[in-house]
Amino acid sequence: MENNDPSVIEEPPAVPGEAEVQPEPIQPSDPATQLQAELEAANAKAAEYLDGWQRARADFANYKKRIEREQIDSYQNVAASVLTRILPALDDFDLALKNAPTDGDAAQWAAGIALVQRKMGALLENEGIKRIEAEGQPFDPTVHEAVVHEESTDHAEGHVVEVLRQGYKLGDRVLRPALVKVAK
Repeated sequence: MENNDPSVIEEPPAVPGEAEVQPEPIQPSDPATQLQAELEAANAKAAEYLDGWQRARADFANYKKRIEREQIDSYQNVAASVLTRILPALDDFDLALKNAPTDGDAAQWAAGIALVQRKMGALLENEGIKRIEAEGQPFDPTVHEAVVHEESTDHAEGHVVEVLRQGYKLGDRVLRPALVKVAK
């Protein structure tokens, strides 16, 4: 619709992609004032760049630490997965050596089995896996699993009487809790 009133001035339609023209700031006439303004602008820009650089450096340091933690966690997960499958064999060695013969050729055979058990234990220890100390210790549900409660005159109430199956840890992570008898 067209407006024929001569008192109304219409703005021309904006052309897409055409930016509005901003008036340039008035330049101070004094050269010292102008140099001071340029110096302040340069200092502000330098501070902005320094801040950006420091943030980028801190972000990179955090990224590097996060990647290192993830690599350690990944290694521990893989090691735990593989080594946990070896633990039942170590349990079998423990059971075999509980009733090891003490004389004759069978004693030499038992000594060989004990040597293999020690080597496997050393291998696990070199990978950071440690046995959970349980016998005589206070019961701790984070590292022990109570299977039986029994009366005991030799142990205080709530202490581990006997370890039925050895437990293991990798660092602070429990791979397998120790199965124990607890005094009541």
